[in-house]
Amino acid sequence: MAGVKISRRERIKKGIRKKLSGSLERPRLCVYRSNKGIYAQIIDDSGGKTMISASSLSKDFVSKGTKSDQSKEVGKLVAQKALAAGISQVVFDRNGYLYHGRVKFLAEAAREAGLIF
Repeated sequence: MAGVKISRRERIKKGIRKKLSGSLERPRLCVYRSNKGIYAQIIDDSGGKTMISASSLSKDFVSKGTKSDQSKEVGKLVAQKALAAGISQVVFDRNGYLYHGRVKFLAEAAREAGLIF
Protein backbone atom coordinates (compact mmCIF):
# COMPACT_ATOMS: atom_id res chain seq x y z
CA MET A 1 0.00 0.00 0.00
CA ALA A 2 2.84 2.41 0.75
CA GLY A 3 4.15 2.12 -2.80
CA VAL A 4 0.78 3.16 -4.20
CA LYS A 5 0.65 6.26 -1.99
CA ILE A 6 4.18 7.28 -2.92
CA SER A 7 3.63 6.81 -6.65
CA ARG A 8 0.37 8.79 -6.47
CA ARG A 9 2.12 11.65 -4.67
CA GLU A 10 4.96 11.61 -7.20
CA ARG A 11 2.47 11.84 -10.08
CA ILE A 12 0.68 14.78 -8.44
CA LYS A 13 4.06 16.40 -7.67
CA LYS A 14 5.10 16.27 -11.34
CA GLY A 15 1.86 17.98 -12.36
CA ILE A 16 2.37 20.74 -9.82
CA ARG A 17 6.02 21.30 -10.79
CA LYS A 18 5.08 21.63 -14.48
CA LYS A 19 2.99 24.67 -13.62
CA LEU A 20 5.18 26.52 -11.13
CA SER A 21 8.81 27.33 -10.55
CA GLY A 22 10.66 29.72 -8.33
CA SER A 23 12.67 32.67 -9.55
CA LEU A 24 15.07 34.99 -7.77
CA GLU A 25 12.30 37.60 -7.38
CA ARG A 26 9.70 35.05 -6.24
CA PRO A 27 11.30 31.81 -5.04
CA ARG A 28 9.48 28.55 -4.33
CA LEU A 29 8.52 27.51 -0.79
CA CYS A 30 8.67 23.72 -0.87
CA VAL A 31 7.27 21.58 1.96
CA TYR A 32 8.26 18.01 2.79
CA ARG A 33 6.34 16.06 5.40
CA SER A 34 7.64 12.89 7.00
CA ASN A 35 6.26 10.80 9.86
CA LYS A 36 8.65 12.40 12.36
CA GLY A 37 9.04 15.97 11.16
CA ILE A 38 8.25 18.66 8.64
CA TYR A 39 10.72 20.55 6.47
CA ALA A 40 10.42 23.78 4.48
CA GLN A 41 12.86 25.17 1.92
CA ILE A 42 12.87 28.36 -0.10
CA ILE A 43 14.41 27.51 -3.46
CA ASP A 44 15.57 29.59 -6.43
CA ASP A 45 14.91 27.26 -9.38
CA SER A 46 16.65 29.51 -11.92
CA GLY A 47 19.91 29.13 -10.01
CA GLY A 48 19.12 25.70 -8.61
CA LYS A 49 19.96 26.73 -5.06
CA THR A 50 18.29 26.43 -1.67
CA MET A 51 18.25 29.89 -0.17
CA ILE A 52 16.61 29.23 3.21
CA SER A 53 15.58 26.10 5.07
CA ALA A 54 13.81 25.25 8.32
CA SER A 55 12.95 21.95 9.91
CA SER A 56 11.28 20.60 13.01
CA LEU A 57 14.28 18.29 13.51
CA SER A 58 17.01 20.94 13.28
CA LYS A 59 19.13 21.88 16.28
CA ASP A 60 17.92 25.50 16.42
CA PHE A 61 14.27 24.40 16.57
CA VAL A 62 13.11 24.39 20.20
CA SER A 63 9.33 23.90 20.15
CA LYS A 64 7.94 20.60 21.29
CA GLY A 65 4.32 19.51 21.20
CA THR A 66 2.14 17.88 18.60
CA LYS A 67 3.25 17.62 15.00
CA SER A 68 0.65 20.26 14.09
CA ASP A 69 2.16 22.69 16.59
CA GLN A 70 5.62 21.97 15.21
CA SER A 71 4.35 22.68 11.68
CA LYS A 72 3.11 26.10 12.77
CA GLU A 73 6.47 26.89 14.37
CA VAL A 74 8.38 25.81 11.25
CA GLY A 75 6.12 28.07 9.15
CA LYS A 76 6.88 31.03 11.41
CA LEU A 77 10.60 30.21 11.44
CA VAL A 78 10.94 29.97 7.66
CA ALA A 79 8.97 33.22 7.24
CA GLN A 80 11.19 35.05 9.73
CA LYS A 81 14.35 33.81 7.98
CA ALA A 82 12.94 34.81 4.58
CA LEU A 83 11.96 38.30 5.69
CA ALA A 84 15.39 38.77 7.28
CA ALA A 85 16.96 37.80 3.93
CA GLY A 86 14.74 40.27 2.04
CA ILE A 87 12.30 37.75 0.55
CA SER A 88 8.67 38.75 0.96
CA GLN A 89 6.90 36.90 -1.89
CA VAL A 90 7.11 33.18 -2.60
CA VAL A 91 5.34 30.54 -4.67
CA PHE A 92 3.91 27.74 -2.48
CA ASP A 93 4.78 24.17 -3.53
CA ARG A 94 2.84 21.59 -1.51
CA ASN A 95 5.00 18.85 -3.06
CA GLY A 96 2.12 16.52 -3.93
CA TYR A 97 0.56 16.57 -0.47
CA LEU A 98 -3.03 17.63 0.08
CA TYR A 99 -3.44 21.20 1.34
CA HIS A 100 -4.70 19.88 4.65
CA GLY A 101 -3.43 19.27 8.14
CA ARG A 102 0.25 19.94 8.76
CA VAL A 103 0.91 21.39 5.29
CA LYS A 104 -1.95 23.85 5.73
CA PHE A 105 -0.79 24.80 9.25
CA LEU A 106 2.72 25.55 7.95
CA ALA A 107 1.38 27.68 5.07
CA GLU A 108 -1.01 29.66 7.27
CA ALA A 109 1.69 30.31 9.88
CA ALA A 110 4.06 31.55 7.17
CA ARG A 111 1.35 33.89 5.85
CA GLU A 112 0.64 35.24 9.33
CA ALA A 113 4.36 35.86 9.86
CA GLY A 114 4.48 38.07 6.74
CA LEU A 115 5.17 35.94 3.65
CA ILE A 116 2.99 36.67 0.64
CA PHE A 117 1.77 33.79 -1.57
